[in-house]
Amino acid sequence: MSLIAKVTLSQLVVIDMQTRLAGIMPSNEMQAVVKNCSILLQAAKLLEVPAIVTEQYPQGLGVTVLELSALLDGKNPIEKITFSCAGEPKFNAKLTSDKSQVFLAGMETHICVLQTALGLLQSDNKLQGASKKSHQVFIAEDAVISRNANNKVNALARLRDAGCIISNTESIVFEWLGVAKGDAFKQISRLIR
Repeated sequence: MSLIAKVTLSQLVVIDMQTRLAGIMPSNEMQAVVKNCSILLQAAKLLEVPAIVTEQYPQGLGVTVLELSALLDGKNPIEKITFSCAGEPKFNAKLTSDKSQVFLAGMETHICVLQTALGLLQSDNKLQGASKKSHQVFIAEDAVISRNANNKVNALARLRDAGCIISNTESIVFEWLGVAKGDAFKQISRLIR
Protein backbone atom coordinates (compact mmCIF):
# COMPACT_ATOMS: atom_id res chain seq x y z
CA MET A 1 0.00 0.00 0.00
CA SER A 2 1.18 3.49 -0.83
CA LEU A 3 1.78 6.11 1.85
CA ILE A 4 1.07 8.75 -0.79
CA ALA A 5 -2.40 9.62 -2.05
CA LYS A 6 -2.77 8.52 -5.66
CA VAL A 7 -5.58 9.99 -7.70
CA THR A 8 -6.09 6.73 -9.62
CA LEU A 9 -6.63 4.80 -6.36
CA SER A 10 -8.69 7.40 -4.47
CA GLN A 11 -12.26 7.94 -3.41
CA LEU A 12 -13.57 10.62 -1.06
CA VAL A 13 -16.22 10.27 1.65
CA VAL A 14 -17.69 13.37 3.31
CA ILE A 15 -19.59 12.25 6.40
CA ASP A 16 -22.64 13.95 7.89
CA MET A 17 -21.88 17.62 7.30
CA GLN A 18 -25.42 18.59 8.27
CA THR A 19 -27.05 21.85 9.29
CA ARG A 20 -28.30 21.06 12.79
CA LEU A 21 -25.13 19.22 13.73
CA ALA A 22 -23.00 22.07 12.33
CA GLY A 23 -24.89 24.52 14.54
CA ILE A 24 -23.56 22.93 17.73
CA MET A 25 -19.91 22.80 16.66
CA PRO A 26 -17.31 25.43 17.60
CA SER A 27 -18.03 28.18 15.04
CA ASN A 28 -14.52 29.07 13.80
CA GLU A 29 -13.49 25.42 13.55
CA MET A 30 -16.72 24.59 11.72
CA GLN A 31 -16.06 27.28 9.10
CA ALA A 32 -12.59 25.86 8.47
CA VAL A 33 -13.90 22.30 8.20
CA VAL A 34 -16.63 23.33 5.73
CA LYS A 35 -14.00 25.16 3.66
CA ASN A 36 -11.68 22.14 3.65
CA CYS A 37 -14.49 19.72 2.80
CA SER A 38 -15.42 22.07 -0.05
CA ILE A 39 -11.82 22.07 -1.32
CA LEU A 40 -11.73 18.27 -1.18
CA LEU A 41 -15.05 17.92 -3.03
CA GLN A 42 -14.05 20.43 -5.72
CA ALA A 43 -10.61 18.87 -6.19
CA ALA A 44 -12.19 15.42 -6.38
CA LYS A 45 -14.54 16.62 -9.11
CA LEU A 46 -11.71 18.26 -11.09
CA LEU A 47 -9.55 15.14 -10.85
CA GLU A 48 -12.40 12.64 -11.33
CA VAL A 49 -12.05 11.13 -7.87
CA PRO A 50 -15.37 9.47 -6.93
CA ALA A 51 -17.04 11.18 -3.96
CA ILE A 52 -19.75 10.02 -1.59
CA VAL A 53 -21.61 12.30 0.83
CA THR A 54 -23.66 10.88 3.71
CA GLU A 55 -26.32 12.22 6.06
CA GLN A 56 -27.03 10.76 9.49
CA TYR A 57 -30.78 10.71 10.18
CA PRO A 58 -31.52 13.93 8.22
CA GLN A 59 -35.01 14.22 9.74
CA GLY A 60 -33.32 15.00 13.05
CA LEU A 61 -29.93 16.44 12.09
CA GLY A 62 -30.91 18.37 8.96
CA VAL A 63 -29.58 18.26 5.44
CA THR A 64 -26.04 18.78 4.17
CA VAL A 65 -24.83 22.35 4.70
CA LEU A 66 -25.53 24.61 1.72
CA GLU A 67 -21.86 25.27 0.91
CA LEU A 68 -21.37 21.55 0.29
CA SER A 69 -24.76 20.53 -1.08
CA ALA A 70 -24.23 23.10 -3.86
CA LEU A 71 -21.24 21.00 -4.99
CA LEU A 72 -23.13 17.71 -5.32
CA ASP A 73 -24.42 18.30 -8.88
CA GLY A 74 -27.87 17.02 -7.99
CA LYS A 75 -26.60 13.79 -6.43
CA ASN A 76 -28.42 12.91 -3.24
CA PRO A 77 -26.43 12.13 -0.12
CA ILE A 78 -26.73 8.61 1.22
CA GLU A 79 -29.02 8.59 4.23
CA LYS A 80 -28.04 6.37 7.13
CA ILE A 81 -28.89 5.61 10.72
CA THR A 82 -25.77 3.55 11.43
CA PHE A 83 -22.90 5.57 12.84
CA SER A 84 -20.45 3.74 10.58
CA CYS A 85 -21.01 4.38 6.89
CA ALA A 86 -19.68 0.85 6.38
CA GLY A 87 -22.80 -0.42 8.16
CA GLU A 88 -25.08 1.08 5.49
CA PRO A 89 -25.67 -1.17 2.44
CA LYS A 90 -26.31 1.82 0.12
CA PHE A 91 -22.92 3.25 1.08
CA ASN A 92 -21.16 -0.05 0.46
CA ALA A 93 -22.85 -0.29 -2.94
CA LYS A 94 -21.49 3.16 -3.88
CA LEU A 95 -17.99 2.52 -2.56
CA THR A 96 -15.82 1.92 -5.61
CA SER A 97 -14.23 -1.52 -5.36
CA ASP A 98 -11.28 -0.67 -7.63
CA LYS A 99 -10.24 2.39 -5.58
CA SER A 100 -8.33 1.18 -2.53
CA GLN A 101 -7.62 4.57 -0.92
CA VAL A 102 -10.59 6.00 0.99
CA PHE A 103 -10.32 9.59 2.23
CA LEU A 104 -12.60 10.56 5.11
CA ALA A 105 -13.78 14.03 6.11
CA GLY A 106 -16.77 15.27 8.09
CA MET A 107 -18.23 14.95 11.54
CA GLU A 108 -18.10 13.94 14.21
CA THR A 109 -14.52 12.69 14.33
CA HIS A 110 -15.01 10.50 17.40
CA ILE A 111 -18.31 8.96 16.29
CA CYS A 112 -19.19 8.55 12.61
CA VAL A 113 -15.75 9.25 11.12
CA LEU A 114 -14.05 6.94 13.64
CA GLN A 115 -16.60 4.14 13.26
CA THR A 116 -16.53 4.41 9.45
CA ALA A 117 -12.74 4.13 9.35
CA LEU A 118 -12.71 1.22 11.78
CA GLY A 119 -15.56 -0.43 9.88
CA LEU A 120 -13.63 -0.17 6.60
CA LEU A 121 -10.52 -1.59 8.24
CA GLN A 122 -12.49 -4.35 9.95
CA SER A 123 -14.11 -5.39 6.68
CA ASP A 124 -10.59 -5.66 5.26
CA ASN A 125 -9.62 -8.14 7.99
CA LYS A 126 -12.53 -10.33 6.91
CA LEU A 127 -11.27 -10.18 3.33
CA GLN A 128 -7.79 -11.56 3.96
CA GLY A 129 -7.23 -14.34 1.49
CA ALA A 130 -10.19 -13.17 -0.60
CA SER A 131 -9.83 -11.64 -4.04
CA LYS A 132 -11.42 -8.32 -3.04
CA LYS A 133 -9.00 -5.41 -2.53
CA SER A 134 -8.58 -3.97 0.94
CA HIS A 135 -8.91 -0.30 1.87
CA GLN A 136 -6.25 2.13 2.91
CA VAL A 137 -7.97 4.78 5.01
CA PHE A 138 -6.80 8.41 5.10
CA ILE A 139 -8.23 11.04 7.45
CA ALA A 140 -8.12 14.73 6.48
CA GLU A 141 -7.36 16.04 9.98
CA ASP A 142 -8.32 19.63 9.12
CA ALA A 143 -11.59 18.50 7.51
CA VAL A 144 -12.99 16.63 10.53
CA ILE A 145 -14.53 18.06 13.69
CA SER A 146 -16.04 17.10 17.04
CA ARG A 147 -17.99 19.24 19.51
CA ASN A 148 -15.23 18.65 22.04
CA ALA A 149 -11.62 19.12 20.91
CA ASN A 150 -10.42 16.38 23.28
CA ASN A 151 -12.74 13.87 21.60
CA LYS A 152 -11.23 14.74 18.21
CA VAL A 153 -7.67 14.36 19.54
CA ASN A 154 -8.53 11.00 21.08
CA ALA A 155 -10.23 9.79 17.90
CA LEU A 156 -7.28 10.80 15.70
CA ALA A 157 -4.90 8.91 18.01
CA ARG A 158 -7.13 5.82 17.84
CA LEU A 159 -7.35 6.11 14.05
CA ARG A 160 -3.57 6.40 13.71
CA ASP A 161 -3.09 3.41 16.03
CA ALA A 162 -5.59 1.42 13.95
CA GLY A 163 -3.54 2.01 10.79
CA CYS A 164 -5.18 5.06 9.22
CA ILE A 165 -3.00 7.71 7.62
CA ILE A 166 -3.63 11.11 9.18
CA SER A 167 -3.13 13.85 6.61
CA ASN A 168 -4.55 17.28 5.73
CA THR A 169 -6.48 18.85 2.88
CA GLU A 170 -3.55 20.50 1.10
CA SER A 171 -1.34 17.42 1.28
CA ILE A 172 -4.15 15.28 -0.11
CA VAL A 173 -5.04 17.51 -3.07
CA PHE A 174 -1.40 18.13 -4.02
CA GLU A 175 -0.65 14.40 -3.80
CA TRP A 176 -3.66 13.82 -6.06
CA LEU A 177 -2.25 16.40 -8.49
CA GLY A 178 1.29 15.06 -8.46
CA VAL A 179 2.63 17.88 -10.68
CA ALA A 180 2.48 21.67 -10.68
CA LYS A 181 1.02 22.14 -14.14
CA GLY A 182 -2.23 22.08 -16.05
CA ASP A 183 -5.69 23.54 -15.57
CA ALA A 184 -6.51 21.35 -12.55
CA PHE A 185 -3.38 22.61 -10.77
CA LYS A 186 -4.34 26.24 -11.46
CA GLN A 187 -7.91 25.73 -10.25
CA ILE A 188 -6.91 23.84 -7.12
CA SER A 189 -4.22 26.43 -6.32
CA ARG A 190 -6.94 29.10 -6.38
CA LEU A 191 -9.13 27.03 -4.04
CA ILE A 192 -6.51 26.87 -1.30
CA ARG A 193 -5.58 30.56 -1.27
